[in-house]
Amino acid sequence: MSNSSLVVYTKLSPNHSGKRTKKIDTITIHCMAGNCSVETCGNLFANSARQASSNYGIGTDGRIALYVDEANRSWCTSSNANDQRAVTIEVANNGGAPDWPVSAKAYAALLDLVTDICKRNGIKKLLWKGDKSLIGKVSQQNMTVHRWFANKSCPGDYLYNRHGQIAAEVNRRLGAS
Repeated sequence: MSNSSLVVYTKLSPNHSGKRTKKIDTITIHCMAGNCSVETCGNLFANSARQASSNYGIGTDGRIALYVDEANRSWCTSSNANDQRAVTIEVANNGGAPDWPVSAKAYAALLDLVTDICKRNGIKKLLWKGDKSLIGKVSQQNMTVHRWFANKSCPGDYLYNRHGQIAAEVNRRLGAS
């Protein structure tokens, strides 16, 4: 198992459960609760008292960071079962509540990273129906969101409302549209 070659900054977090118990077959996109740089987010996840992490982070400038090796389960969605199978991505927002929008550079980097994750992990098509009842049914939906596992608004409406577009663009790049 490898990590993305798109990573330009690495700060490994102690906040993970070690090796995954499931094959990677799901993508979970988050938004940071702020306009954090990849370094600031990495410093937050480096704090073991925080008990949170993600596999990757994307700054407003479009730079991509690695916080937890893909081989390991991050502590991201409040769901052990989801985090065992999902690569998790935190994206800096540049507008805050209520929508938590992200910059054009961060969005472009997100598309590149998700495409790369799918290619490296054999995910042939990204599926999004926005249906919480399909959690774990990856042949029907292989994208999840934190709000389905905890009382959170993550990833914010800006990204949540674009999950279908994200899937369509990644599928176009994968040749699966």
